[in-house]
Amino acid sequence: MTHQEPVLASHVGLIAGGGVLPFAVADSLKARGVTPILFALKGFCDPVAASRFRHHWVPLGRIGRLKSLMHDEHCRDLVFIGTLVRPALSEIRMDWGTLRAMRHILSAFRGGDDHLLTGIGRIFEDDGFRLLGIKDVAPDLLMPAGSLCRARPDAGAEADITKGLAVLGALSPFDIGQATVVIDGHVVGVEGIEGTDGLLARVAQLRAQGRIRARPGRGVLVKAPKSGQDLRFDMPTLGPQTIARAAEAGLAGIAIVAGNTIVAEPQQMVDAADAAGLFVTGVTA
Repeated sequence: MTHQEPVLASHVGLIAGGGVLPFAVADSLKARGVTPILFALKGFCDPVAASRFRHHWVPLGRIGRLKSLMHDEHCRDLVFIGTLVRPALSEIRMDWGTLRAMRHILSAFRGGDDHLLTGIGRIFEDDGFRLLGIKDVAPDLLMPAGSLCRARPDAGAEADITKGLAVLGALSPFDIGQATVVIDGHVVGVEGIEGTDGLLARVAQLRAQGRIRARPGRGVLVKAPKSGQDLRFDMPTLGPQTIARAAEAGLAGIAIVAGNTIVAEPQQMVDAADAAGLFVTGVTA
């Protein structure tokens, strides 16, 4: 079924965490004639990059302050974007708006990360905001189907991709992670709380220790969203840093789900993959 892009308001609010994605989305919106307003989370969003756009700084946990700023800026359409380390409730400095929603926040914190993000999102939806995802506001940043680079997966890599997708599908109900590494049919690692970079660093360490016997240039990093995951909040992401980590781990390439994965800095990513001799391919889950 084809995704139907909604008609966007003239202003779209970006609740911006860390990394380059908030600014890639803001640039994409500007190119389409939509004004991005950044609500930059203190301690996470890059202040230098944020200065390129209209923005407001908001401490984590100040939901009342955030909603007030959004109303002032006439931002009904919102996007959660960027990296954010899951905080402990004791670390959040709350305002009255947050305290009023405390029952919903406590319920959201009891689940995994996807449950937390979806629960927080509902607090905004209940107040009349419309929550959108990358598919809605910046579809040009999504991974296309097929290979992006000069290298292509061979038969062994294709088999590893198939197994990796099956593993991630089986793990989806447990809200564990969005990535796995499969080498010659062996699952050598699954993403945990350390994220994809941490998974690849672990694989590189296992190679250095002689625990992985396959020669370098074998194996695939497979990334896919969890089944039932609300892709407005937590879509898998791929960028140049992932390419560098995969090369250090001695892999042959990366397979990610087309249409459901964000590609940050696509040209830099392709250049890095070609330089490392890695394939990057968009697959169907």
